[in-house]
Amino acid sequence: MHTTQVGFIDFYSLFDLYQSLLNFLFDFIGLEQFTYTSTSWMSYTLAGISISFIVINTMVLSTAFYVWFERRMIGRFQVRRGPNRHGPFGLFQSFADVIKSIMKENTMPKEADGPVFAIAPIVLLAPTLLIMSVIPFGETSFLGELNIGILFIVGVTSVNSIAIFMAGWGSRNKYAILGSMRGAAMLISYEIPMALGITSVLLLAGSLAMTEIVQSQEIWFIVVMPLGFFVFMVASIAEMSRTPFDQIEAESELGSGYNTEYSGIKFAILFLAEFMAPLITAAIVTTLFLGGTQGFDFLPGQIWFILKSFTVIVILLWFRATWPRLRVDQIMSFAWKGLFGLGVFNIFLIAIEYFIFTNFGQDKLESSDMLYMGAINWVLAIVILFVLINMFGNKKLERPEPIPSPLANMNQEVD
Repeated sequence: MHTTQVGFIDFYSLFDLYQSLLNFLFDFIGLEQFTYTSTSWMSYTLAGISISFIVINTMVLSTAFYVWFERRMIGRFQVRRGPNRHGPFGLFQSFADVIKSIMKENTMPKEADGPVFAIAPIVLLAPTLLIMSVIPFGETSFLGELNIGILFIVGVTSVNSIAIFMAGWGSRNKYAILGSMRGAAMLISYEIPMALGITSVLLLAGSLAMTEIVQSQEIWFIVVMPLGFFVFMVASIAEMSRTPFDQIEAESELGSGYNTEYSGIKFAILFLAEFMAPLITAAIVTTLFLGGTQGFDFLPGQIWFILKSFTVIVILLWFRATWPRLRVDQIMSFAWKGLFGLGVFNIFLIAIEYFIFTNFGQDKLESSDMLYMGAINWVLAIVILFVLINMFGNKKLERPEPIPSPLANMNQEVD
């Protein structure tokens, strides 16, 4: 296993390319006074803008194709065709939806708070794109290599609850406000278990930098800490407001939740952020628990990253297509009574194991130590989850034996 250095998006390659082009251009027009130092800041800026342009557009286009993929797969799960009108196999359906949204009238309620109503979709979309700036696609494939990258992700994702509440409050619609209040309560509640799952990763990695977290995974962390992966994965699904945690868009009781009053391109931006969330979540899970760009030599690291992320995306889609929606009280109860306890237990478990294995005269964990930890943790995880399922399982949902009413004459034989 390794981290491949050859990449499709390389900041330093673009920097050298722009540096050469600028030097050639200034020499050609007779401005020899522009030295390497004077043009380096231009090359640095152009390289950053180029990677930003590539990443943003790649994410938007990937989201468009993911929407098509999700609708087709859910159609297969539900024994129907899914989109099949625009393009081969309905491949251009997402682009047709975008064009339709742009052409629709952009309405706003008369009593709405105009500035808040208008800026809420942007506030919801911007953090989603910002997260990609610290995802390491390789040693030089980055937008911002922060030494506190994981804290940046936690801080940026917390803005989503503010954006959802802004959308509901700005609409001045009681159903939108109810949906946004549910969303804020749920997102804030599940941020705590998600942070606990991340903390266990930091204990083993010994760093907050995303690149160093990837490099520390001689054994993927999903093997070492299954409970931490479970806590983080479930909390991430709730943070995305996806089934079975999509209470903020409970159509049967809220119309459409916080986006009830939105139309046109604003509505499209809200759903762009919602459907981009699984892609971002898959990238974060791949980085924290699946070794990031680590893989075998016959494929570049970015290809391994894409394959792992696609696997996580399919699992998330599988959950959405098969699980029923939970009640809001069940969602909140599961966060505080289930995931919170599991997250705290997992932190103490990893800390104790780390203390034991590193006190045998070694500075850091070896691969063999991680395998021992993984064997112990998988057994504990299976036992704990089995116990929790039996503790939290609602046996009242079992269908009781019907009691015939004496008024219905059900016990009398028909003549």
